[in-house]
Amino acid sequence: MTSVAWMTTASMASWFAAVALVPGAPRTEWLWGMVGPLVAVAASWIAIERAHRRNAAQVSGVLLKAFPLKALFFAGYVTLALKVLGLRPTPFIVSFACYFVALYAVEAFLLQRLSSRGLGGSR
Repeated sequence: MTSVAWMTTASMASWFAAVALVPGAPRTEWLWGMVGPLVAVAASWIAIERAHRRNAAQVSGVLLKAFPLKALFFAGYVTLALKVLGLRPTPFIVSFACYFVALYAVEAFLLQRLSSRGLGGSR
């Protein structure tokens, strides 16, 4: 299974578990709080893997180019969620922040693992 599939599966499983365990959970807010960070991390990871396959030295450039795009994406995404969809701010932001931190931690781990393999590491 690919890294993106694992991240998606783990994110969905955690959302299902949270909704099942918390009576009256804000399902919609938690779901939308997960989707934005998941889409951003999945897209950036796909770009990172492609760049690494072509030329490992291109990965830094991909990360630098993706940063402003992700900032614009997140600004628009949060605005859409709160202003257009009318999601309740507190549960949405808490979910968004939790998934953002968790998924970017996973991406950092995967990037470190990819880099160590690229340098001849055995990890």
